[in-house]
Amino acid sequence: MAKEKSGKYGAESIKVLEGLEGVRHRPAMYIGSTSKQGLHHLVYEVVDNAVDEAMAGYCTQIDVVLNADGSVTVRDNGRGIPVEPHPVYKKPAVEIAVTRLHAGGKFEKGSYMVSGGLHGVGISVVAALSTHMKIRVKRNGKIYQQEYKIGKPLYDLKVVGKVDEKDTGTEVTFTPDASIFSTTKFDFSILATRLREIAFLNKGLRITLTDERPNGSASVEEKNGKKKKKEVFHYDGGIVEFVKWVNQNKETLHKPIYYTKTDSGVVVEVAVQYNTGYQENILGFVNTINTIEGGTHVVGFKSALTRSINDYASKNKLSKNGNFTGDDVREGLTAIVSVKVPEPQFEGQTKTKLGNSEVKGIVESISYIALSEFFEENPAVAKKIVNKALEAQKARSAAKKAKELVRRKSAFGSGGLPGKLADCSRKHSADAELFIVEGDSAGGSAKQARNKEYQAILPLKGKILNVEKANPVKTLSNEEISSLITAIGTGIGEQFDISKIRYSRIIIMTDADVDGSHITTLLLTFFFRMMPQLIENGNVFIAVPPLYRVRHGNKVEYIYSDAELKKYLDKVKTQNVVIQRFKGLGEMNPEQLWETTMNPKTRVLRRITIEDAVAADETFSKLMGDNVLARRQFISEKAQEAVVDI
Repeated sequence: MAKEKSGKYGAESIKVLEGLEGVRHRPAMYIGSTSKQGLHHLVYEVVDNAVDEAMAGYCTQIDVVLNADGSVTVRDNGRGIPVEPHPVYKKPAVEIAVTRLHAGGKFEKGSYMVSGGLHGVGISVVAALSTHMKIRVKRNGKIYQQEYKIGKPLYDLKVVGKVDEKDTGTEVTFTPDASIFSTTKFDFSILATRLREIAFLNKGLRITLTDERPNGSASVEEKNGKKKKKEVFHYDGGIVEFVKWVNQNKETLHKPIYYTKTDSGVVVEVAVQYNTGYQENILGFVNTINTIEGGTHVVGFKSALTRSINDYASKNKLSKNGNFTGDDVREGLTAIVSVKVPEPQFEGQTKTKLGNSEVKGIVESISYIALSEFFEENPAVAKKIVNKALEAQKARSAAKKAKELVRRKSAFGSGGLPGKLADCSRKHSADAELFIVEGDSAGGSAKQARNKEYQAILPLKGKILNVEKANPVKTLSNEEISSLITAIGTGIGEQFDISKIRYSRIIIMTDADVDGSHITTLLLTFFFRMMPQLIENGNVFIAVPPLYRVRHGNKVEYIYSDAELKKYLDKVKTQNVVIQRFKGLGEMNPEQLWETTMNPKTRVLRRITIEDAVAADETFSKLMGDNVLARRQFISEKAQEAVVDI
């Protein structure tokens, strides 16, 4: 948390750029989407305002409550949004902040040294996209309140109570507009992941998340006989605890390396820890915003890490085959790179990549000096890291040959394609689909069912290699993995090129049983670890085959879950219903498979997304890693959310 406190925060600090017009017409411009992702972004926008107060040194507690009526409350103990009349608009500053787009203290340089909500659209956009919002401000020994309907005040700001002069803060309660969002049901785990990140990144800040909804998750707390779920995020160790938490299911090589320094107003804070695995995991943050696409801060850190390890290895005559590459030194690396920048330049409204060129040099300089000093003072740890890089260097040479072999096969033409691939005739990837299926039985049925013009079928022999536990050489020499890479055409790693993708939709189609779920998880692990760009680009899907075929009189329907079957039987009431349970794709005849699972007009597909890289990495590490206890606990916790086939 930033220790230096910023200047005066009063009504004159609220600067206005433009009105609220257009937010409801184009909500995706401001919150990314109107899906589940955009819905949760509303909470982040309000929370970010409280975090700005924390980074300025004025807030120590943030509470987020999922209320029983579907609304959300965010409460903090910061200074409270100014309530005095705005010097230009002559209305309370809090009303201006809520009802006008780009109105906020972030635009007035004296108010905040560092801010996450830099576009200043946060609370006004939340108001515009909510059927109802209520704000309570504790300031000047009074409690002020105002309510809004779709961004418009229902009454003037009024005093509704008194408090101690030292008791300050802001409370925002809002109800998302169901006519805007595809869902208005908040996911506790998605919010918990983001709030945990914020707490890690702001040492000492205490954040609580409480679920008071009647159908919320399993409860851990009871009050007045009512059950509710509550989690508390509070980390005095900051990002050192963060890097340990990310590596909790992995075998680590050393205690975390930590350093922090401020240069030219930019605060750089980094925690580094290697594990025995093969995956690289660098998490970048700017003003607590998770920059999932990286940026100049991450580039600067990578350059410094490579240079400092090479310098140490050369100086101590530990490298035998020349300098290490960046890939060599990042194998098994977990790093948190957090920077606080006064005026960051993000690419895009949702702030996924930092563009400030000067930050690269600042992070690189600070990191190179800090890492070099650490290696000199801790030779035992330095040697472990160099040895890890030496192993990666050897493997890289062998993997390079395997990659080149795969790349040679991956020509866009059909000459080098896998023999078992039943390709489609259409050569334009925008129209083409690749179905990845398990076994010859399902493969044969899928080949007969498909539309040969634009649907290709790639059958796999059973369960593919678990890439979470295999080294790169073993992975790339595996026949099934090689066939996948060749068929898709993009290549992997530094050779990945999205323009060479052969199919716009890559669809995993497995049986709806335990083995099918395992194969799906193995394939998703492969894509997440080796071709994450395909998931980020929205190219990876899971097909949803039906569980039942139901005949009622002359009418035939396909049912996709046990809950849907129960609802159907309750609706028809009579019991002269013939139910066929599909145990696998191979049990369906080609016409049924086409009609239910492959026909674009009638099928159901689930698009795979990486909503949060930290959560995704944790899930794959638990499910596919070596820690049996963690995997058992994860499956036990998630069992109630799964459909079990007994």
